[in-house]
Amino acid sequence: MPVLPGAEPYRHEGGEVGVLLCHGFTGSPQSLRPWAEYLAARDLTVSLPLLPGHGTRWEDMQVTGWQDWYAEVDRELRSLRERCSRVFVCGLSMGGALALRLAARHGDAVAGVVVVNPANRVHGLSAYALPLLRHVVRTTRGLTDDIAKEGATELGYDRVPLHAAHSLRSFLRLVDAELPQVTQPLLLLRSPQDHVVPPVDAARVLGRVSSTDVTEVLLEHSYHVATLDHDADRIFEESHSFIGRLAPGAGEGAVAEQVGQQEGTGSGG
Repeated sequence: MPVLPGAEPYRHEGGEVGVLLCHGFTGSPQSLRPWAEYLAARDLTVSLPLLPGHGTRWEDMQVTGWQDWYAEVDRELRSLRERCSRVFVCGLSMGGALALRLAARHGDAVAGVVVVNPANRVHGLSAYALPLLRHVVRTTRGLTDDIAKEGATELGYDRVPLHAAHSLRSFLRLVDAELPQVTQPLLLLRSPQDHVVPPVDAARVLGRVSSTDVTEVLLEHSYHVATLDHDADRIFEESHSFIGRLAPGAGEGAVAEQVGQQEGTGSGG
């Protein structure tokens, strides 16, 4: 099945510092592409994979589960580690949970974690019915496009396969149990107005990780898909500053080169 236009994975070979970006449940790399390109323009090595079952049609997701999604980002992290001196993991929503598990499982191989509106559990009465309901009902309505910015659109499925939703529920419970193993510096950005992931999820993450270097940033003007919303630039800038603080010199080469080119152009005028 061909990948939807715009949902393709993204990779950029940059400097010695790598960044792995993880997209959300039923979403695609499109929701994080501007973030990836921002970091790539600053000479960071960037990987933004397409999770199995995503970016095509919801029927393809029906036969995948959290083991497939996690295996994909785990492979990408290992690949980045082979060619980068330090690697940071980032994610939106379920992608935040994937990033947190990578940090919990890989320890010092992950230099820091950035999560945006991270999911911690499947909420509502339907979550308890999923084990049985998934055998009776195939799908429910989609979760995409929770964006405040007019005209901004998230590329994702308009239906949620319940088999996949059940797998997500199991995965989030697993990640929650592993949160105390997260010791790396953590930058958590969250939207107070989020119609997909409630504030209690971010609070739960902050309360259970063992990280001592923790920064929380409120995205006052955005909804769930904040990476495509009014606060997108702030996410990009805060994450870059976070990476630069922990890996001094990261991304400065490209910026310095751009400044040098501008100065060279100006002196020749």
